[in-house]
Amino acid sequence: MTEVATPEHVEPILRLRGIGRRFGGLHAVRDVDLDVAHGERRAILGPNGAGKTTLFNVISGDFPPSAGTIEFQGDEITLLSPSARAKLGMGRTYQKSRLFLGLSVEDNLYLAVLGVKSGHLRPVKLRRDNELRERARDLARTVGLDGRERTLVGSLSHGEQRQLEVGMARAVNPTLMMLDEPASGLSRGERVALTELLLQLDPAITLILIEHDMDVALRVAERVTMMHDGRVIVEGTPDEIRANQTVHDLYLGRGNQSDG
Repeated sequence: MTEVATPEHVEPILRLRGIGRRFGGLHAVRDVDLDVAHGERRAILGPNGAGKTTLFNVISGDFPPSAGTIEFQGDEITLLSPSARAKLGMGRTYQKSRLFLGLSVEDNLYLAVLGVKSGHLRPVKLRRDNELRERARDLARTVGLDGRERTLVGSLSHGEQRQLEVGMARAVNPTLMMLDEPASGLSRGERVALTELLLQLDPAITLILIEHDMDVALRVAERVTMMHDGRVIVEGTPDEIRANQTVHDLYLGRGNQSDG
């Protein structure tokens, strides 16, 4: 007997319509339509300057769109702040690390959890802080940093810092997690470990990642969106993307530099 989809999962978790973003006369993103289903693993690929990170910044609220609308879990969020989106269940990482290198792994995760719960530090310790600390330790275990909770973040390897960033994105209990080039700068072994971490994510979490490492992106993703010059030019499964001549031309012709 065919299983009937529940009503909350009929509509996509994320819907973009006509999204554009200009910086003066530069159209960094233009006319982007995108539907991402609940629980989907989606990769956004493209050469340097394709507009991938700008699109992420618009989705997360770091930049307002110049045009278009964004819906998240059926509600329009086009004008909501990044913190309001996080409280709705949208978590993300950034190309450049936003970790506190002088604090421990646990402290970084605790601050991420605290920021979602209350948004500020408190001079007086409350009973709930113990629960937040336990949540931080759980997150450390979840991303493979068990036993490293007391380690200063500045002492971690680059790969471990990327794992910590994934943990901090999970602090919001996200229904949608967005990772901006999580494999950037990692060794081959670290990329393998990160890929396994992403494959083991709770299937209820929707994942969108920007990634220049095609091996990581196409192994993790179920659907791929290819961007070029701010536009979506190709969408398909990993197999379809591997076989697409346009994708080969863009990557061979433009290289695999980081997107600005």
